[in-house]
Amino acid sequence: MRMIFKRLLDFVIAALGLIVVSPILLGIALFIRLRDGSPVFYAATRVGQHGRLFHQYKFRTMVPTRGSSVTVWGDPRVTSSGRILRRSKLDELPQLFNVLLGDMSLVGPRPEDPSYVSLYTPEQLRVLDAKPGITGIAALEYVDEESMLKSEDWESEYRERIMPAKLQLEAEYQMRRSFWTDMQILFRTFTTVLGRLRGTK
Repeated sequence: MRMIFKRLLDFVIAALGLIVVSPILLGIALFIRLRDGSPVFYAATRVGQHGRLFHQYKFRTMVPTRGSSVTVWGDPRVTSSGRILRRSKLDELPQLFNVLLGDMSLVGPRPEDPSYVSLYTPEQLRVLDAKPGITGIAALEYVDEESMLKSEDWESEYRERIMPAKLQLEAEYQMRRSFWTDMQILFRTFTTVLGRLRGTK
C-alpha cells in the first residue's frame, strides 16, 4: 500500500510540476538551442529498479561526445550553457518525464551508469531494490560532487571513496524511508536549488 501511495504521489506531483515549469522548460530549451545548438536533450542509459536499464532524460550540458558518465572539476566537455544549468541543477528538470513514465521516483537513490553498477558489492546492489530518484539524501550531500573530483586520478577517487559513501547513505535512507523523510528531502532539495539559483545571478 505504501508503494502504491508513493507512486500515486510521484505521478501527481510530477504532472503538476511539469505544468508549472513548462514555460521554464521551453525557455531552457531555447537557451541551449541558441547558445550551443542541437540536441537540446540528452538521454543517458542508467540502471533502474531491480537492475532494469532505462533512459534518464536531462537537458544537454555537454558536447555530444563519448566519455565517462562522471563529470569532473573543469570538465572541458561542459558547454557554456551547461555550466549554468549544472550549477543551478535545472538540467535535471526533464526527469519529471521519467517519473511519469514510472522509471524514476521523486526521491530515491540517484541512478548510476551500468559500468559503475557492475562494480557494486552484493550488499551495495540492494540499493537497486528502490526506484531511483530525481533527488535523494546522497544527491544532497554530494551536490558539489564535481568540485571533489579535481585530481588526475579522479576515477579511483570516485570508485573507491565517493561512490561507496553515496551508496552507504542510500542504504541508510532505505532502512528509515517514509513519507515524512521523503518530504524533508524534497524540501531540502527545493531550498538548495533556490540557493544555487541565487548564486548563478
